[in-house]
Amino acid sequence: MEFLSTYHLSGLFIGICTFLIIGLFHPIVVKAEYYWGTKSWWIFLLLGIGGVIGSIYVENILISSLLGVFAFSSFWTIKEIFEQVERVKKGWFPKNPKRKY
Repeated sequence: MEFLSTYHLSGLFIGICTFLIIGLFHPIVVKAEYYWGTKSWWIFLLLGIGGVIGSIYVENILISSLLGVFAFSSFWTIKEIFEQVERVKKGWFPKNPKRKY
């Protein structure tokens, strides 16, 4: 942390981590919809709420920022799961053969 502050790299580090967090959520959306459908939205709601709470209580600005990014990426994932259903119907992603649509 001291290294990032000394060389003024905190913003760059937060940007890179934000990119990675958002990139990580894409395959999670695909897998969550494939295995659980839209029933998994509440998991992301709880993760988002946990991220917001963590962001409020953590004093370190860097970690607090990343928790905020994680929280709102989780909230955005709720929307994406419902849109993923439409993508599957269009044939853009595979259907789970064990589930009824």
